[in-house]
Amino acid sequence: MIGGMTASTDSRLRTLFIDKLLGIERHEYVAVAWSFAYFFCILSSYYIIRPVRETMAVGSGPQTIPYLFVGTFVAMIFATSIFGWVASRFPRRVFLPWVYLFFTANIAIFWVLFSQAVDSGNSTVWLGRAYFVWVGVFNLFIVSVFWSFMADIYTREQGRRLFGVISAGGSIGALLGGIGTSAVVTTIGTHNLLPIAGVLLLLSVVCITQLRKWIISEHEDEISQTAASDKPLGGSAFAGITHMLSSKYFSAIAVTSLIASTLGAALYMFAAELVAVEIPDPDEQTRFFSNMNVAANLMTVMFQAFAVKHVVQRFGIGRALVLMPVVSAIGFTLLAMDPVLAVVAILTIARRAVGFGFSKPSTDMLYSVVTPEEKYKTKNFIDTAIYRGGDVIGTWLIKSMSAIGIAGISLVMVPIAIYWAFVSLWLGRDYKRKAKALKLSGVE
Repeated sequence: MIGGMTASTDSRLRTLFIDKLLGIERHEYVAVAWSFAYFFCILSSYYIIRPVRETMAVGSGPQTIPYLFVGTFVAMIFATSIFGWVASRFPRRVFLPWVYLFFTANIAIFWVLFSQAVDSGNSTVWLGRAYFVWVGVFNLFIVSVFWSFMADIYTREQGRRLFGVISAGGSIGALLGGIGTSAVVTTIGTHNLLPIAGVLLLLSVVCITQLRKWIISEHEDEISQTAASDKPLGGSAFAGITHMLSSKYFSAIAVTSLIASTLGAALYMFAAELVAVEIPDPDEQTRFFSNMNVAANLMTVMFQAFAVKHVVQRFGIGRALVLMPVVSAIGFTLLAMDPVLAVVAILTIARRAVGFGFSKPSTDMLYSVVTPEEKYKTKNFIDTAIYRGGDVIGTWLIKSMSAIGIAGISLVMVPIAIYWAFVSLWLGRDYKRKAKALKLSGVE
């Protein structure tokens, strides 16, 4: 009797926590668990790599950052074109794991090159610059492909319930990756973080394989329409560009991406300039950037796991999207009043937390009302090439306004953030219109 009551109580608690609070239904447990693990692996890998890139940027010299972003943008255009060609000719079940295997091989190559340079006492400035460009391609590609896959395997209704929880998997991975980096970097050295990141990225391929098995069992009668299909997406390698240019919906998403990266690039340059003066030791610089990541990711986990689902369902995607520009406008106003490293760090942490906690999951939901080709090609082009284009615009804009200082530049960013808020509200309304049209046509 007691055992039965305990089992019943456990069942009710599980239902209350998983079904009600997290919004996961019983038949989704397996898929959400593997999706959670998948995102955990790729963001943990990236947040081990990310502080290394920031240290390389500082070592290269803050004045070279605009040129590094130009190089990253050019590399991204090239990479996006290759991805479009691959997606047109190979099934999703084939090219998805190969994206991660390719980047894992790149990590191994960089580790060997850095180890040789450190052991021989050679300068790593140019190798660091190449690494900076590569990371700029790597981080956006692995995340973009992940969310394309998520938008492909979950319905719109599932996305509104589950994307926040799945995002939390990435944030927990990023949090632990940052904590681990901060704890060991001064002991093992910056370059020896790379093999750890490579192993985590390999584990993501295991998650893709398991999700593909779930898709086959869950959608056995409609397998040709899923990410487990043997059919390639088809179409042009440049379809992502043409879809974006011909659609107000995609163009608006691209505008928000440009603004977000432009404002982020401004903060990045401010941080690089101030850190170079206040924290001269490279390993300590890596620790500083890692600690910023830890703080941002700790806040992000809480938002994603417990808040984003409720905000989106109660207030809509448009209002969830507008949180990031509002925080940016307020933050840059404060930075104009007190342009010091502490304020730059706090604003960076706040923007990342709100961005990854609300804006990113909400933006990814926008792709649940488009075709599979658009989910992979158009989304990938906007998330990678357009975003990096914003980095180029932002860094050169900041460079051209350097005479007015951090305070003056921050004031310029405020009206840009306000415009971003209005575009976000329009996107929310257009998403709602598209979702309603699909529902009326019988598509869930």
